[in-house]
Amino acid sequence: MKKEDVLHLEKLMNFLSLHFLKKNNWEDVTKTEWSYIVAELNDLIINDNTEKSIKKEPELLGSNYLYEHLIINKLKKYHQNENAVLSKPNLAKLSLIVKVLGYSNYIDFINSNTEAFNFNDLRIDMNNAKQNTVLLDRLVGCWYSYNRNLPENILQAKDDRIWRSAMEIYKSETSGEYFIERSGGDHHKYFGKVTAYSDYVFIIMNSNTFIRQRHFISRIKDIKEKLKNPEYKLHELHFISTCISFNQEPIALFEIFQKADRKTFFPDSISFPIDSDEIPKSIVQQLEDTESNRIDYR
Repeated sequence: MKKEDVLHLEKLMNFLSLHFLKKNNWEDVTKTEWSYIVAELNDLIINDNTEKSIKKEPELLGSNYLYEHLIINKLKKYHQNENAVLSKPNLAKLSLIVKVLGYSNYIDFINSNTEAFNFNDLRIDMNNAKQNTVLLDRLVGCWYSYNRNLPENILQAKDDRIWRSAMEIYKSETSGEYFIERSGGDHHKYFGKVTAYSDYVFIIMNSNTFIRQRHFISRIKDIKEKLKNPEYKLHELHFISTCISFNQEPIALFEIFQKADRKTFFPDSISFPIDSDEIPKSIVQQLEDTESNRIDYR
């Protein structure tokens, strides 16, 4: 099992814990309680077969399947040793579990449940430099993200995509850290941490479906002087982002975050053509300038 497989399995076990016992974490569930959950799932499997008039005997879960096979042999072994060699759980059984809970299959479940993000996996450390919290507080709120993926070959520019995603930056009441959440297509969500030092804003983001971090860097020239003016408002931020694709090749990404009015804030992402009236002309000019946006990472 890879780390992402473990995270997906944890998501399922946490979901079962909350759904059946109102407990937020699988580690808080006892062996007896896991047996109870198995019994509940088996009842749902039997009822589902009956409703669908399936004559074949349903494939039920063993009373200790969740606790012994998934908790003891998978999750606990991984947490004791992250380098332990673990076999993948039976995908058919996992799909059987989530199907009676209303999902098409296990992958659909993983993509649909984004309640808990692994913010602790994201770390930004700038040698203990003092954070520019005044700037960070100005970033709190809802934004739009205009996202343009640059092709490897500039001749493919006509196939580029322009996406506007809803995004929110907020301050955690418990840790005091600044977090960011951003919508994507289908059930895809992004989450991350934000920090600022001097004139620079740093964002590290991940996704609810992949283990693939993206790093964003933006500079606001003379921001310390600008923040001394109580009337100063920050409406737009231009970010350079680098990430690693599935074939391990670096990708250059150019993004513009624009402040959104909360009254017109939509949590779902919207895709539209570059000639849409919804995109400001200044942004279109930025996005069309392929050469100036490109990063020569070689």
